[in-house]
Formats: sequence, structure tokens, C-alpha cells
Amino acid sequence: MKISKVIIKNYRCLSNSQVGLNEHLNIIVGDNECGKSTFLEAIHLALSGQLNGRPIQAELHPHLFNAEAVRQYIRSLSSMFPKAPPAILIELYFADDPGIARFKGKNNSVRQDAAGVKLLIEFNEEYQEEYAEYVADPTIIKTIPVEYYIVRWRDFADNDITARSIPIKSSFIDASTIRNNAAASRYVLDLVKDGLSKKEQVDLALSYRLMKDEFLADERVREINGSLDQKKGIVSQKTLSISLDTSSRASWELSVVPHLDDIPMPLVGKGEQNSVKIKLAMEASAQSHVFLIEEPENHLSFSNLNILISHISTRLSGRQLILTTHSSFVLNKLGMDSVFLFRAGNARPLKDLPEGTYNYFMKLPGYDTLRLILAKRAILVEGPSDELIVQKAFLMRFGKMPLAMGIDVISVSSLAFKRFIDIAALLSIDVDVVTDNDGDVSRLETRYKDYFNFPSVDFEYDKDETAKTLEPQLVKSNGVEIVNSIIGKSFQTAEDLLSYMAENKTECALRFFETDHSWTVPTYINNVVYE
Repeated sequence: MKISKVIIKNYRCLSNSQVGLNEHLNIIVGDNECGKSTFLEAIHLALSGQLNGRPIQAELHPHLFNAEAVRQYIRSLSSMFPKAPPAILIELYFADDPGIARFKGKNNSVRQDAAGVKLLIEFNEEYQEEYAEYVADPTIIKTIPVEYYIVRWRDFADNDITARSIPIKSSFIDASTIRNNAAASRYVLDLVKDGLSKKEQVDLALSYRLMKDEFLADERVREINGSLDQKKGIVSQKTLSISLDTSSRASWELSVVPHLDDIPMPLVGKGEQNSVKIKLAMEASAQSHVFLIEEPENHLSFSNLNILISHISTRLSGRQLILTTHSSFVLNKLGMDSVFLFRAGNARPLKDLPEGTYNYFMKLPGYDTLRLILAKRAILVEGPSDELIVQKAFLMRFGKMPLAMGIDVISVSSLAFKRFIDIAALLSIDVDVVTDNDGDVSRLETRYKDYFNFPSVDFEYDKDETAKTLEPQLVKSNGVEIVNSIIGKSFQTAEDLLSYMAENKTECALRFFETDHSWTVPTYINNVVYE
């Protein structure tokens, strides 16, 4: 059972979001505060009715509502046409499955005949009279009156539902919400408990109770209690003794601490904790159909992240995964065609990438594709030497680095240019490609001819085939004497100078970057600076 579409309105930063999901794998990327985590939270809320582990009615507060919707509502109270209090809507549309036919109907915002559930947090009309008194003086209203709200949880057939009645179950794994050791232990034990059979849970509870009985039967404990009995009448008229808590709230789950190699879980490194939590959730939650994972790369080294991602990809077993990430490795390794770029609550899929580009990044996951996906404007260069020169060109022109202006200079091999351009073209990202002509302009133009007409992509190169790479371009623009002074050499001929520069590309570029001498930026590089 899968979720095919999600519609969210007025929930936190998501004012009006509609996302169509892939059947199995969905990778959400985007800048901070763009709504990635909120998106996962909303899906889990609509499937479980819970927020932060508690029923949503108990967690209801004004900041759940979209800030702009709240501002518009409050402003309208002083106008001739006041708005009704804003409502939160979360709708999950399910993929066709015989097991969810009873959830099918048109009780949804788009009146689509589909199976699904909706969670609506709206003003309760039964409080209309009290509400009228509350807004009588609009000047004192600063927030949403959540006390007058009600949570309605129904399916698309317009029936009331509960978490038990929803056939699609979710597991929400967010290590960032675990802020103390006790919570970490509890979190892991909940996952362990999900993986135990009913008999195993009963056996564990009985063993725990027997342990309590053995504690009371211990001769030393009996002697202590006998000593306390002699104090009867001093602190109380009733008999004072010590024992273990045998009430229902003192079950084994609250007392048992998970261990790894005999080390308590809270004392294990955070990276190992996060990895274990994710793996346990996928192994133990046999009843879960949807996994919601928040940034699996947290606290993990590259090698351990590789192991975890491989584990995730092989353990899905046909279930649906929705995860957020800030790691290029994660999205490259799991599949670029499953990536959604989140911006302003809207998701743009990368599933339409050419197959060759998708396979390229799967085989070579080390490329920092996420930098390009998140960039407002990017400049692609062939290597670290070109990157240094472009950075310096911006510094000389504007007095600051391009990244400070929202421009990311990304060094990739020329073989990867096409792959990155495919991403930029699909997402309409402004990209400049700074490249050498390699002594054959015709060959270069033939290689990229299919991309010259893309409105968001510009190619910058010099047509002088005698200056085929960056080093001769620098000599051509500045002359032998100036270049010698910058790199600290005294070559007599251009040939000797270029021979040295070819063997020391990055070192020479670094000298150009660090120098206080005045020098001229090659025209084709300057074009991207003045664009």
C-alpha cells in the first residue's frame, strides 16, 4: 500500500503544497527552512493522528498554522471583510489497492474519486458565540484562537477514522528529536518492541516480574525492610518498606536499557545510534508500509553512510520510502530519478533526467550534485585551477567571493559537464559552463550543440585554438613578464613558462588567486563575472 499524492495547506511553512510521490523511493532535498521536515511530519500526522508522540489535539498550538495565513487573518479582523480563522488541511491520496476500497470517495479538496484520508484542523462552529466576543476588539488579537478549534479525521468516503482503521502504517525516524539519553533508549526500545512477537513480549514481561520477586526475596533486602518496619509510627502509622514498582507504568520497556557490545545505547556514538535506529525501524516495523527518514547521514562517516544506504536500498522490500537529505552521496547512490527539489513548499521531480545521466551518478556517487540542485546560479569549471581563477575574478570585480553573492562555482571534470547540464536544464537553474577549447573549437561546439539553445545554460570559451587551456589564456591576456612576477619565476620565453605552468597548474592558479599584483582576467572568464 502506497501514498501517491500529498496535499498540504496552511501547515507550518507549507501554505499550499502538492506533491506526487514515487511508488517506492522519494528523496526530498532543499535549503534549510524550506519545509522538508515539515512534509514528513505532516504525512506521519495524517496517518497516525500524532505529533511529537502525542495525539494532535493535545499538541495543538498557534504556531502549527502557516505564519502568512495567520497574519492575513489578523489583519482582516480590522477590515470590513474579516476572514474566517484559517484551517490546516493534510490529504493523503492512496495508490489503487483492493484493500483500501472502503476509503474511496470524493471527500477531498480536488473532488477526485480516490482512496485516501484527510486531517482537518478547523474552527469549531459550536464556539461561534464565544468567538464573536473574543474578536470584538481586533486590536488585541495577536494569534490564532486554537481553543475554539476541532480536529476532524476522515477518509475520502467521509467516514470518521482512527489510526487503527487506516491500513497504511508509517514509521517516522528523526534522530534530531531525541535530545536526551532516556529518550534515545525509549526510542530504540519502541523499535525493538515492534519486532517482538506477542509471545516474546509476554515472556519478557513475565521474566521482568520474576526478577522483581527475586529482588524482594533477597535476604539483604528483607533485613533492610525489617529495619524500616521498626520505624513504624515515626514517619507514618503504616509499614514502610522498599520494593520495585509493580504498577502498569513500570513495565519492562521503561526499565530495560538497550546495549551494543555490552555498552548502553546512550553511551554509544551518535553515528552508531542513528544507524541502529534506522536499521531497527526497517527490520522491526514489519507492519509499516511507509518509512519517513530524516537526514540519515547525520553523524556518519562516508564509509558508514555507504553501508547504511546500501542497507536501506536492499531492505525496502517493496515498501515506500520518503527521506530528506543534505548529502549528495545519498541522493546519487539511491537514484537521481527519485529526487524532489523542495522550494517554497513545492516539489520538482528529477525523474525526467536522461537515463545516461541517472546511471552516471549511480556509478560515480561522489559528485556534489546537491550543490547544483540547490544553487540559484552556478558556474561549472573543469578543475581547481579554473575554480581559483573564477573566484579571484569575482573578488577583483566585486570585492567578495561569488558564494557571498549566491553564486556557486563548482569544479567538475569536463566529462561530467553534460550530466550537470541535464540537471540544470530540467530545473531551470542558471548555469554558466567555463571550458577550455582544447585546440578544437568545432569539436567542442559539436559536443554541446544540443545544449546551446537551453535558456538557462550559457557556454563560455575562447575561440583562439592556439590558447587551448587556462594557462596559455592567462599568458595571452597578461604577457610573460606579468605572469612571471605573479608566480615568482623568470622564464625568458612563453614556451618555457607554459611548460612550467602545465606541470604546476594548481600552484600557479593559487599564486594568481593570492597575488596583490594587477592582472587581466581572460575574456571568456570575465564574461561570467559581468553577466
